[in-house]
Amino acid sequence: MISMRMIARRPMAPARIVSAVFALLSADPAWSEPGQTGAVDDRPAQSAPLEPDRPPSIQTSLGAFGDPGGFRSMLAARGIDYNLLYTNEILGNVSGGVRQGAIHAGKFETAVTVDFDRLAGWTGWSGFANVFQIHDTGGLRDRSFQRLITVSNIEAYPSTRLSELWLERTSEDRNLSLRFGQLVADGEFFSSETGKIFLSNDWPTITGANLPSGGPAYPISTPGMRLRWTPDASVSGLVAIFNGDPGDQASVNRTGLNFRLNDAPLVMGEVQFRAVPGPDGLGRSLKLGGYRHFGRFDDYRYDRTGLPLANPRSGGSARRHAGTSGAYAVVDAQLYRPAGGIETDGISAYARLSTSPSDRNLIDLWADGGIVVTGMTPDRPKDAFGLSFIYARIGENARRYDLDRLSFDTEFHVPRSFEATIEATYLFALAPGWTIQPDIQYVFNPGGGASDPIRPGQRLKGGAVFGLRSTLTY
Repeated sequence: MISMRMIARRPMAPARIVSAVFALLSADPAWSEPGQTGAVDDRPAQSAPLEPDRPPSIQTSLGAFGDPGGFRSMLAARGIDYNLLYTNEILGNVSGGVRQGAIHAGKFETAVTVDFDRLAGWTGWSGFANVFQIHDTGGLRDRSFQRLITVSNIEAYPSTRLSELWLERTSEDRNLSLRFGQLVADGEFFSSETGKIFLSNDWPTITGANLPSGGPAYPISTPGMRLRWTPDASVSGLVAIFNGDPGDQASVNRTGLNFRLNDAPLVMGEVQFRAVPGPDGLGRSLKLGGYRHFGRFDDYRYDRTGLPLANPRSGGSARRHAGTSGAYAVVDAQLYRPAGGIETDGISAYARLSTSPSDRNLIDLWADGGIVVTGMTPDRPKDAFGLSFIYARIGENARRYDLDRLSFDTEFHVPRSFEATIEATYLFALAPGWTIQPDIQYVFNPGGGASDPIRPGQRLKGGAVFGLRSTLTY
């Protein structure tokens, strides 16, 4: 349980934070010969699937072939570290949806981290870049179910695209860091470490459905700046500003090279509390956050004159609202830790909850959670399995708009309500850096209760999804 002493820490005055930021950027780097400085203890976080720690690499299983010519070791000694990650999967729905069938999806990621301290003697500076090659994605979520909640967290428009490209300046005591460049929000904000085992776990539906172009999250990024303050191991504070519309991934921003700067901003903030366990203690964390988008958003029910949009007398121009916002909480808790186990061993649970205004957002309430068991399968200490659920409620104004359409008899329409999914998965750790993951999901009320295009007047049926994912990391 998180103590009140931890929560009630004295906040840093805004003037001190501003002064510290200017000091970070204006300080002259301490120059030295490459390779003479020490290694950085905490390396920059990568994209969402790789955070917070680098996964094991298959390099350790390849012997002399793991680093031909010592090229990787040579770069690492100079502060340049690269990772290659290939995720490959087959998923298919055997029932429900618009149609049944299997799809193949793949994502190849190249990520490079640069420690400028070791490379050039620039104390406190680091950088990161990653590129995705997304291919053969059949779009199971959109093609088969027309749903809102993710089926696979690698599903995206087929493309080769830049994701992140940023620099970070960290203070000498490592308490304060400023990151700027091409950023994503889902790597640091609104995320659960426990839930990352699940295929359907990603940037929450409430932000993906409500923010322009889905917000700055996989696979699209946008220019931004993030400030992080970590006075000690038990608490952190983050605030970030992003360009508010990264651009549609399929038509506007297909390569990640748009670098848009002319859209209304998105501001996010999060406070993270962590219980620091002893050798046999239980790990726990609480994250409280919120966001504000400063653009303009259409009302889901009323037009500019106050008439329902479904009213035949309405001109069809929706009422406009200034901005949108949301609040959220994330809890990760280790429930059981076997003797001699680490913080990720045993039984852990997580939950995320978020709400947003119902007049201008398609989703106004969202929740997910689950339980994960790790390192408790006999003779398989790295295996894990888990059960999870996700729930997304259609906003009140969108629901009432559907009812208005029925009352005004404009056309027969099935009112939407909610969408939900449950998932069961098992992660086989075949070797360091290689996992195989069978997965089962069941989709309830696809599209929030969307009409079936083949059977007018009826809801689209839910159904079961079976899949198998392989992940290789080098």
